[in-house]
Amino acid sequence: MKNYLSLVKFSHTVFAMPFAMTSYFIAISRQGEGIRWHTLLLVLLCMVFARSAAMAFNRYLDRDIDAVNPRTKVREIPAGVISPRSALIFVIVNCLLFIVTTWFINRLCFFLSPVALAVVLGYSYTKRFTWLCHLVLGLGLALAPVGAWLAVAGRFDWIPVLYGLAVLLWVAGFDVIYALQDEAFDKSQKLYSMPSFFGIKRALRISEWMHLGTAALMVYAGRLVLSDVTQSGWLLWIATAVFLGLLIYQHLIVKPNDLSRVNMAFFTTNGIASLLFGTLAITDLLT
Repeated sequence: MKNYLSLVKFSHTVFAMPFAMTSYFIAISRQGEGIRWHTLLLVLLCMVFARSAAMAFNRYLDRDIDAVNPRTKVREIPAGVISPRSALIFVIVNCLLFIVTTWFINRLCFFLSPVALAVVLGYSYTKRFTWLCHLVLGLGLALAPVGAWLAVAGRFDWIPVLYGLAVLLWVAGFDVIYALQDEAFDKSQKLYSMPSFFGIKRALRISEWMHLGTAALMVYAGRLVLSDVTQSGWLLWIATAVFLGLLIYQHLIVKPNDLSRVNMAFFTTNGIASLLFGTLAITDLLT
């Protein structure tokens, strides 16, 4: 179990999960309902199954690339801890569990489940032909707040779409930062990423613009929530301000000539930002 949790980097669930939960509670608040514990559990399971399938498939597909990259050759498949066949079976099982779980939510989620899987699994191919791969990864995580909303409301709305777009640009932006450490390797292997295509300085600038887009979308989404769902909103605004402040912080600690704190910017800063945002926003909605 420990090896499989490491394979899918289960700790990275902190990126999208708080946004999914925030979207879920906004939806039930808007409809004036109490917490649907059954639906909440199904949403959580969908998050776990979809993300586990996506990460394991990425590790399976990249196993030969990871084996020659000094930074990734210790991962479970190239290191021989988990066999490629076992990883692929793990992917298939999680995909099936995801689809079955959506059946118990509602028909719309069930019919859209293959689309969601196509996005989250398809990302793994994109680094082979386009530097837009970071945006595809962001799109995969952006489905979390939209899916959680659909589980409650059964229809689309602007609030989850705006938060989804914010997540898309946020994840794409910090994935660009994470890819900085593989810039030379990606070039040598003819892999596509913004750092390998544009260079480190330009890639960092693109990441900054993406996060400016995140800021604009989160502020606009917050205004819609304030006018449509909650009467207070002060905790939501604090949550948004803290989140955006930590985005600024990660750009301050990563420089073109100093990539020593890339991992801190990638996981620690973004993980804390997402958890704080979700906690404060949900508290606002429940009080």
